[in-house]
This record gives sequence, structure tokens and C-alpha cells, in this order.
Amino acid sequence: MVNIIRKILYKYRNFMNRDISRELEAILLLNAGLHIHRINNLDSVEKLDEVEFKVFSQWGEDGIIQYLIHNIPIENKLFVEFGVEDYQEANTRFLLINNNWKGIIFDGAPKNIKAIINSDIYWKYDLKAELHFITKENVNSIIKNNNIPEDIGLLSIDIDGNDYWVWEAINSIYPRIVICEYNGVFGNDKAVTIPYNPDFIRSKAHYSHLYFGASLKALCFLAEQKGYDFVGSNSVGSNSFFVRKDLSKNLPIKTAVDGYIESNIRESRDKNNILTYETGKNRLELIKHLPVIDVLTEKEILLSHLL
Repeated sequence: MVNIIRKILYKYRNFMNRDISRELEAILLLNAGLHIHRINNLDSVEKLDEVEFKVFSQWGEDGIIQYLIHNIPIENKLFVEFGVEDYQEANTRFLLINNNWKGIIFDGAPKNIKAIINSDIYWKYDLKAELHFITKENVNSIIKNNNIPEDIGLLSIDIDGNDYWVWEAINSIYPRIVICEYNGVFGNDKAVTIPYNPDFIRSKAHYSHLYFGASLKALCFLAEQKGYDFVGSNSVGSNSFFVRKDLSKNLPIKTAVDGYIESNIRESRDKNNILTYETGKNRLELIKHLPVIDVLTEKEILLSHLL
């Protein structure tokens, strides 16, 4: 029921009466409340897919976040999210609306920031949206210029490219929860990421749109260096969830191997930007000639080493 309403809301939101749109959103939030009640009464959780549900997130991240904030103390209810597009579908929108958190969000497209600022959500909630193309060189100054305190509740990184390098560079905040997109096509055997390029754009890096980001093992390696435990992935194998080690004792800690989920998302494209729906190792075959950095050895290798 929730998914049906959600699809209607997003497909026709630009055409339907504003009152109808609000009513549908209210129904979504009401149904989400039932899921939250169920999650909060679970005795234990082995995998994060047990708590998934989505209202505004792309997949089941809304439910996972609710589970995490229920099981760890959050003193400063503030989130930062890098890469939100027009914020209709984002990891933190439900947190903003349902839990009344404060938030600062960033995107690199002017039209997206304009759409957010012109929407009702911008005056209804304590939300700030800024136009920035995030790099490892500017991320800390952006954080400091926004007076973001060190101990915030949640950081979400989904910039379709330099995610590893940006998180590695961040030293001005120490979030209690970190969500970072990983590239499931890279598998779980190697700790690799794309070489750093401050101008990286996924659609221009390779026509297939499959060459971006980092493997889960690379993110888990980085998380360990920064003092975080990996607690699992969403069920479609796109987002990884990390909790600060001083707060993770009541959560199921995973390794990159047992927490990895192979993505079945079929978003590969041909040179004419038409979807080709490649699956499995066929996706890696398309980009095997491209370089990645093995973060354990700091050496550049070809993706063909992963096959």
C-alpha cells in the first residue's frame, strides 16, 4: 500500500492539486509510523533488510535510519547530506519531516537547489540548501563556513564519484552515523576506488555509467581508520551504513564480506545513453580496462583484476 501511494505521489506530483498531494503524503507518514512501531519493538536485528521501509528514500534507507537512531543516542539532531538532486527522493527527507531534525544539504546543480528553496519544505522545516560541487579540497571549508558542529547525528554521502576521497578528507565533523554509497559492481574482494579527479562526473567518465565510487571493502577499510563500525547494507546493495565505535555496541557489526550485497540494479547504458540492462559480471566487463586505486596498497590497478 505504501509503495503504491508513493509511486502515485511522485509520478503525478507536478500535476495534482496541492491538497491531494499533501493528503497522500500524510497517508505515507501514517503508514510509516506503523513500521517504526514494529522496528522499535524488535528484540534483535541480524540484517538491516529486516527494518527497511521507504517513504522518501530511494530504497529502504528510511527504515534503516529509524532503526539506527532508535538504538544509539543522538544529542545533536542535525544531518548533512551531499548529493540530493531536487530532494524529492533522499536519505534524510523523512528524518527532517517525521523526526523534525535540522539539516544542511548540498548539490552541484543550480536547478536542484532552486527547486528545493522554492518548495514548501524549505519554510516548513529547519533546512538549508547550498549549491556546491563537493571535492576533497573544499569539503571541510564548506562544513566550517556553515558552522556545522563536530558531533552531528548523521552524514550521508552520495555524489556518484569521489565518495571515498571526500569522506577520507573530512576532518571537521565526526558524525554518529555515516551513510555512503558504494559501487556493488566492484564486488567485495578488493578495496578499490576510482582515482581522485576533482572534476569527476559519472556520466562523462564512461558511457556505461558504471564507473564511479568505491567498493564496499574500501569504505569499510576507511571506516576503520576513522573509528567506525560497518553495520550493514541496504537490500539492493547500494548504500553502506556505519556507526561510530563508541556507540555501536548494541548493533550487529559486519565485515565487508558478510555485509556485502550484490546489486541487481540494471542501469548500464550504451554510447547513445540508452539503457542496456546488463547484470552480474557483464557490467564489470564493460569497464574492466579502466583504472582504480587499491587503497590497501595505494597502487593503481585495472578493474580487470577484479574479474
